[in-house]
Amino acid sequence: MTTLIIGGTTGIGRALASALLAEGSPVIAASRDPRELPGARLESFDVTSADSVRSMFDRIGTVSHIVTTAVRVDGAYAPVAAVTPDDVERAFGPKVLGPLLLARYAPPGLESMTITGGFNARRPAPGGSVIAAANGAIEALVRALAIELAPVRVNCLSPGWVDTDIWDSLAGDARGERLDAMGARLPVGRVASASDLAPAYLTLMRNPHITGTTLFADGGQRLV
Repeated sequence: MTTLIIGGTTGIGRALASALLAEGSPVIAASRDPRELPGARLESFDVTSADSVRSMFDRIGTVSHIVTTAVRVDGAYAPVAAVTPDDVERAFGPKVLGPLLLARYAPPGLESMTITGGFNARRPAPGGSVIAAANGAIEALVRALAIELAPVRVNCLSPGWVDTDIWDSLAGDARGERLDAMGARLPVGRVASASDLAPAYLTLMRNPHITGTTLFADGGQRLV
């Protein structure tokens, strides 16, 4: 059963792809600029373009599971007074429009679709209105798609802070300090690694009785 992972060669997506490949499951890793991932089939495409999504499915055919971890953070964190329409479009494109296009053009045979949200849909912070809104939209979207696409199961995996390369752009040289400070606040005592989340994705992909659900894997970050 083949899994298509959007964002599958970096960060969380790469960790999930590695877990699947280690057990012998076929993986297609797709993104705008996929990096080498031994054992996986790579596809270059734009998840926010209907033509690109449709063309990709024409090439790869049927898949059993789709997981999307796609995100753009440039402009997603800014005070409301500084937010521009372009910031909103960039944030909502991969997180909301992308999953809609994947659902629209996926060929028959799909069993599950898992969309990556974020804890800030439930616990937003100042300067995070755009990304909180995008992640909140994902939670609503999975409930709607779970009804419309049934019996395809559609769910949201909502992580907290995860120690991936995205923090190089978010925090620069302060990356380690910020992650350590948050980890000290969390009930579990540390922020997640990308590999911590792979089992949660596998649960949503494989449990036949979970759909329309948001699963939080945030280390308790909603609580602090």
